[in-house]
Amino acid sequence: MSAAPQPVLRLEGITKRFGPLVANDAISLELAAGEVLALLGENGAGKSTLMSILFGHYVADEGTIEVFGRPLPAGQPRAALAAGIGMVHQHFTLADNLSVLDNVLLGTEPFWRLSSQRSAARTRLLEVSQRFGLPVVPDATVGSLSVGERQRVEILKALYRGARILILDEPTAVLTPQESEALFATLGQMVEQGLSIIFISHKLPEVLRVSHRVAVLRGGKLVAQAATAGTSQAQLAQWMVGHAVEGTVRHPAARVGDAVCVLDRVSTEGGGHDRLREVSLRLRAGEITAIAGVSGNGQVALAELLCGTRRATAGTVELMGRALPPQPARLVARGVARIPEDRHAVGVVGDLPVWENAVSERLRSPAFSRTLLPGLRWVRQRAARRHAQRIEKAYDVRGGGLDAPARSLSGGNMQKLILGRALMAPDAESKAPRLIVAHQPTWGLDIGAVAYVQQQLIAARDAGAAVLVISDDLDEVLALGDRVAVMHGGQLSEPRAAQAWTRESIGLAMAGTHAAGKDAP
Repeated sequence: MSAAPQPVLRLEGITKRFGPLVANDAISLELAAGEVLALLGENGAGKSTLMSILFGHYVADEGTIEVFGRPLPAGQPRAALAAGIGMVHQHFTLADNLSVLDNVLLGTEPFWRLSSQRSAARTRLLEVSQRFGLPVVPDATVGSLSVGERQRVEILKALYRGARILILDEPTAVLTPQESEALFATLGQMVEQGLSIIFISHKLPEVLRVSHRVAVLRGGKLVAQAATAGTSQAQLAQWMVGHAVEGTVRHPAARVGDAVCVLDRVSTEGGGHDRLREVSLRLRAGEITAIAGVSGNGQVALAELLCGTRRATAGTVELMGRALPPQPARLVARGVARIPEDRHAVGVVGDLPVWENAVSERLRSPAFSRTLLPGLRWVRQRAARRHAQRIEKAYDVRGGGLDAPARSLSGGNMQKLILGRALMAPDAESKAPRLIVAHQPTWGLDIGAVAYVQQQLIAARDAGAAVLVISDDLDEVLALGDRVAVMHGGQLSEPRAAQAWTRESIGLAMAGTHAAGKDAP
């Protein structure tokens, strides 16, 4: 009997500590030639640390790595590249003002290379492109490419350098469904030609579709390995969080009321597509309107407009029949709640304690402060701490207590704090929010936290709020939206009932081709 083929990658007993925190605890993994291994785990499970050790950005405290049977020097990214390891990050690292060819060659050769050398590089790039089914135009400026085309360039950068082991970090996070399908076809071609892939994704249906095996990390430990064919989404989720996870259970909007917020042919300023171009939209009480689209097509402009941090240059915006004031504090007072896209930079003040962040957007409320002199307010700290304690309990915010700095919270707990601040009225006399603007509300959260946040948004809708969900995650859009619209190039499609859309028609609209469909009621 012939011996089993040697793995192309072997990690043995990898341990990494950051002070008392054990980020990776004696992890051993193998990757075979022509295999797709899905690496799963919650935030903080140790995935990023493990990949950083593999790529030479961190040095393991214990353990060894072998690539194609040879030891991999620790802490040397160049050694990882030379050994045939390539990584495509979730956020692209391309220079928009350079051509595809220059981006691929960046860092491999000097820009002043002879024209004959450049011609040879172009020929090689086209050969690699054809071999792996990744068509590109070498002279095209990267800034003119679609998101899917940019991702091809990122993959080609790794393949051009001779990568035989490819790490893909959330590769479909910003792709349309059609672009995702094209990526899956490309992965199939890569595997047929012997490449090995580590596929990191939070989208469990994709994991089941593209991978041969799954490895699950939890709390820094490797808790499960299995052939993908023998697993299910429910099993993967349970391995990731340590217990059964209930998905988002929702029912259609029961009582849709009048319009809470109306945009009529609104335009804004902004760079590139980060602006609105004659957008019209009605957000109704008791309904979730979900906006799909590839990031960078005006979603930020829409969220900032409704939160008072960006002004309209044309058109009108009304909130409950009155002009929308471009002042965040006044909007909060009038019943607008915001869940910002960037929880770290915009959602909280990291150095302030949890209790101060819990009341920061309602500090002018009589419940939490009193005016002593013009421009001078006295904070009712006891009332503020009581409210923060209620948020902690109601929204299950864990991590250090009221006096811990907000930056010490995990991503999920930070989002729960923001959610509680937005949705919980400061006292019995205050009303619940009338309009909720939730921009990427579950971005980067664990599967359990995703379900929790989505359930709270549905509960707010059922309590009568108008909810706007802006998300790059198409599954989330379809799970939450009573009506769905698509944003592309700063323009918004006509919202339709969620059931009137298919994944294909949404994908076409995300790419700028608005497919026909039934109108929303």
